[in-house]
Amino acid sequence: MTRKTGDRRHFALVSAALIGLAACSPGGFSASKDPVFAPGVDLAEDAEDGIEVGHRLMAAGQYELAIKSFNRAALAQGMNGEILSGLGSANLGLGRLGQAEMLLRRAVKEEGEHPETWNNLGVVLMERGETAEAVQIFKRAYALDNGESDAIRDNLRLALAKSENSDTLEIDDESYKLVRRGSGDYLIRATP
Repeated sequence: MTRKTGDRRHFALVSAALIGLAACSPGGFSASKDPVFAPGVDLAEDAEDGIEVGHRLMAAGQYELAIKSFNRAALAQGMNGEILSGLGSANLGLGRLGQAEMLLRRAVKEEGEHPETWNNLGVVLMERGETAEAVQIFKRAYALDNGESDAIRDNLRLALAKSENSDTLEIDDESYKLVRRGSGDYLIRATP
């Protein structure tokens, strides 16, 4: 037997063994019915709404991923007030106050009737130490909301207390609430 014939025979035996081992695995050559494995992707289904995914990521504290989700939504739907508000709120969560303020100001210019966006802008201003303007923004948010949101009322109360007592009293409870459109809110705590 020549060396070439031996190499071919060896290759054939190894190939047959590998095929045999693959056939012995659960499911053989077909897809496994075991629920441990992830299902395939159904390309016929619509993708999840990027805005909703962004809000869920914000609620989970995943601000970087939320920004990516809001950006994908902007590519699919175009930039609108809700996406600008989501991007601004996510940047606030990351401590990027300048970017957050710019985005939230653009959001209120585009869609100024949403109290949630005004509230979140007020939170940014409070974080930046611009208490007087923040009080005015919170008052606007409270008026647009007809006083129905506890989070907006609490933020206004904190801002008023801080502006009235800024020289004499240090306020211990500096937790401001970001409000999301729809249901739910996000909590931002001021750092000392």
